[in-house]
Amino acid sequence: MPIPAPDSPVGEAGLACIDLSSPDLHYGASVLRKACLDSGFFYVVKHGVEDMEKVFAQSKKFFSLSTEEKMKVFRDKKNRGYTPFLDETLDPSQQTKGDCKEGFYIGPEMKEEETEVWSPKPFHGPNQWPSEDLLPGWRETMEKYHEQVLRAGRKIIRLLALALNLEMTYFEKPGVMDSPMAYIRLLHYSGEVSIPEKGIYGAGAHSDYGMITLLATDGVPGLQICRDKDASPQVWEDVQPVPGAFVVNLGDMLERWSNGLFRSTLHRVILTGEERYSIAFFLDPNFDCLVECLPACCSLSNPPKYPPITSGHYLIERYKLSYKN
Repeated sequence: MPIPAPDSPVGEAGLACIDLSSPDLHYGASVLRKACLDSGFFYVVKHGVEDMEKVFAQSKKFFSLSTEEKMKVFRDKKNRGYTPFLDETLDPSQQTKGDCKEGFYIGPEMKEEETEVWSPKPFHGPNQWPSEDLLPGWRETMEKYHEQVLRAGRKIIRLLALALNLEMTYFEKPGVMDSPMAYIRLLHYSGEVSIPEKGIYGAGAHSDYGMITLLATDGVPGLQICRDKDASPQVWEDVQPVPGAFVVNLGDMLERWSNGLFRSTLHRVILTGEERYSIAFFLDPNFDCLVECLPACCSLSNPPKYPPITSGHYLIERYKLSYKN
């Protein structure tokens, strides 16, 4: 059982499970809407992503390399590459040191002819890859996984549109999510036991920044959610791993887009002494997409709560708060 802080009771999260292979899209959207109103977290199954075991095996191979080798692909200004242990602090007000994890970012791979056009834009650029001699087949595995998870993410985005009483293809319009910022983030948590009362966490309490996150885990528990961040004391609920399923959660950008209707929920990782591997996939709108209150989410009695902002500039400001470098 994860170790909670003395003033943070732990419960059990009962999350909805959505079958992405079901032809009944409107039923799936209704289940999804309830989950988005309730906790902002849900499982998806039958998502069409294959060989997840192979992806985890390749992830472990990278993280088992020496620090010297991993630092050769240190995270660059385009947010691609390696993030060392303790480099990220997701809850500075509560943490006494950085998160007990290391990571590796992989974005959409640029074609050579696109580099000159897009590289000047933040978050757009070529990936960094570990040496093929050290990790043969590693890049190919990750690129295939990126393609498959992006396909699954687009299915979820269509259900979200229906759940918001929009046209199913609303988010696929040119300039919205036709060229999304879509990142894999491989994660490796150390075996250090989390001690919340001393400010030591696998990952500090936070909400994700963007649209949606699809998380695959290796079966080791640790993820917890807090449905009411303003409660005192906060109640943390364990999210149990489900073999073969993604845990999906909404990010702050979608909460903003929906005028606070759909929830971006606080979550954290509490470690119990066992190493833990997970793979997050962040699916966010185009860099230049203007995020302003959706037409179905405001009225005269419920005006927009947030000013418009582009997706990219919103993410830039959020990332600045989390990293040492």
